[in-house]
Amino acid sequence: MTKIVVEQIVEAPVAEVWKSWDNFGNIASFNPNLKASFLLEGSAKSGLGAQRQCDMSDGKNYLREEVIEYVPEEKLVINIFEATIPMKSGTATFELTPVGKGRTQVRMTMNMVPKMGVVGAMLLGAMKPKFKAMLQDLLRGNAAFVEQGTVINAAA
Repeated sequence: MTKIVVEQIVEAPVAEVWKSWDNFGNIASFNPNLKASFLLEGSAKSGLGAQRQCDMSDGKNYLREEVIEYVPEEKLVINIFEATIPMKSGTATFELTPVGKGRTQVRMTMNMVPKMGVVGAMLLGAMKPKFKAMLQDLLRGNAAFVEQGTVINAAA
C-alpha cells in the first residue's frame, strides 16, 4: 500500500470549505485532473453512500467512488471501488480543521493498493511523486474555487 498526505490552507471558514467537498458530484469544478464528474444513477447528492464517477483529464480513464465515512464539516472518507487506472483499491480521507478566524486546513490522506502485485507496487512507488503533485493540485484547485470562485476545467 502506498500512502500520500497533502495539505492546503484555505482562506475561508470550515463551513464554506465543506460545502465544496459536500457537493459530491461536482468535484470536477475544482479538480484540474478531471475532465468531468457526476453522481451515479440513484445516488444521493451527498452523505454516506453517495457515489460518483470522475472522468480523468486524459479522456480515457475514470474512477468510481463512494462516501464511506461522513462527519459534516470535519471528515469525509471516500472509497475508490472501481478504476481503469492501475489501482486495485484506494481510499481518500479529507479532514477539515479550523486554523484561526476564517481559515481552514484541508488534509488529504490517500491510500492506494496497486494492481499487478509486486510489479504494480514498484510502478506505483516510482509514480508516487506524480500522484502527490496531482493531489496537491486538487487541493490548490479547491482553495481557488472556495476563495475566488475559480472554476477549473481540465477539458478546456
